[in-house]
Amino acid sequence: MNEALSAKDQIRAFVMPMAEMVGVRSFSDEESLTNAGIVGSFAVFRLVSFLEETFSVSITDDEIAIENFDSIDRILRLVTAKLELPAED
Repeated sequence: MNEALSAKDQIRAFVMPMAEMVGVRSFSDEESLTNAGIVGSFAVFRLVSFLEETFSVSITDDEIAIENFDSIDRILRLVTAKLELPAED
């Protein structure tokens, strides 16, 4: 994990190019990534791979649900729960 960037910053940095590919230039941490067209089923699997590699966590099949990947904040909650760290603001 890159210690210079917070977990939220690392997640946002990974998602931003996906957003730009669909013409989204900015979004809030609470904003629905699925409603904005940024995250679909294929992107969820890319996110899972990124999260597992970056944060050394294991995401179960049951956790691979769109509601866990619908916003930066929800993704962060999933990661912090896996790491048992306090959630970032």
